[in-house]
Amino acid sequence: MNSEKFEILLRFFKALADESRLKILGILSNQECSVEELAALLQLKEPTVSHHLSRLKELNLVRMRPDGNAHLYQLDNEALQNISKEIFTPEKMSSLVEDVNTEAWENKVLKTYIEGDFHNSQEPQRLKEIPASRKKRFVVLKWLVDKFDIDVNYPERVVNEVIKRYHPDCATLRQELVGYQLMNREQGIYSRSRSGILDASPSGILDASPKQ
Repeated sequence: MNSEKFEILLRFFKALADESRLKILGILSNQECSVEELAALLQLKEPTVSHHLSRLKELNLVRMRPDGNAHLYQLDNEALQNISKEIFTPEKMSSLVEDVNTEAWENKVLKTYIEGDFHNSQEPQRLKEIPASRKKRFVVLKWLVDKFDIDVNYPERVVNEVIKRYHPDCATLRQELVGYQLMNREQGIYSRSRSGILDASPSGILDASPKQ
């Protein structure tokens, strides 16, 4: 999400982080009202209502039209829908964390569960235990699948041998590698899954779940 849209989002939440402004929007969603009417309905002073309306107008959430010597306000449904379409989508909300370093969390998990320097493949490494948490297990499985080469077919015996270098429960870990789509299995032959490589990206870790 670019800085302009991020700023709009911040202003939106700040503007609505007030009970009176939320009530004003609720009233104006059903009818036009003047400052005087809103003040009476909410039992607020007119300058206070004008201040709240000014904050809402900054985001184009309310529109105003003259009516004699008064001004009438109403919720701008189109503007509200545009904000929803432009900002409140799963894709746009996920972009809020584009600059968050998910690697830091993964490294913390590996440091907890791996004996040895997990950054150095030449150093002895052992998996202390299989994490119970699905997300933490996914991090460990991504580390483990890197012990296998891409575009190489492995018989089950060899897969077990590789896994046993790092943890004795090769059956569970072998099944989990397939379940999390990090490896393919066909007629007893295993290979690293190319789709699993994509799914194993940092942004995908939050959705990690084994496939049955």
